[in-house]
Amino acid sequence: MSLGQLLRSCARRQRLTWLAWRRIHLPRDTTIAADCDFQLGIAAGRPGTIACGAACEFGPGVVLHAYGGSIALADRVFIGPYGVIYGHGGVIIGEQTLISMHCRILSSNHAIPPLGTDIRSQPDVLRPTRIGRDVWLGAGVTVLGGVTIGDGCIVGAGAVVTKDLPAGSIAVGIPARVIGQRLAPSSTG
Repeated sequence: MSLGQLLRSCARRQRLTWLAWRRIHLPRDTTIAADCDFQLGIAAGRPGTIACGAACEFGPGVVLHAYGGSIALADRVFIGPYGVIYGHGGVIIGEQTLISMHCRILSSNHAIPPLGTDIRSQPDVLRPTRIGRDVWLGAGVTVLGGVTIGDGCIVGAGAVVTKDLPAGSIAVGIPARVIGQRLAPSSTG
């Protein structure tokens, strides 16, 4: 092992220990960049949770804020640089999912009060968000609260997902619309 590899390994272990001290327990095989920001928050007197499966990877600047809710990542989830996940209403992400750089995943919205009542004074509306296994979110995708993205979906760069996407869909645009389906491998015989 080179000196550089040893230093990177020590730095990674130090980050995992720091997070564990803050009650965020990640598996030892987690790859986490130096400037990630993970916070549990408190809602209704209870702390939020962040759970991570084996071999997940977090790029530089990744933000996971549970805000008293929950963020659950299955095995081998990759979150690229500057990805943001807010877990107010709960976020679940399936295994082998690829979340590219600058993606945003939300799980709440603001209540819309009558004019004259400050929006900021209203409570959040919790909207659980689910992303299936083997999903690829292209760079800069936004997933709004309450959406379910089915297994195997591909969402093109810059899309804003406002409604559920069925398994195997290929979706693009603002708002995201399905333009195709991933094809199953053909059998030759």
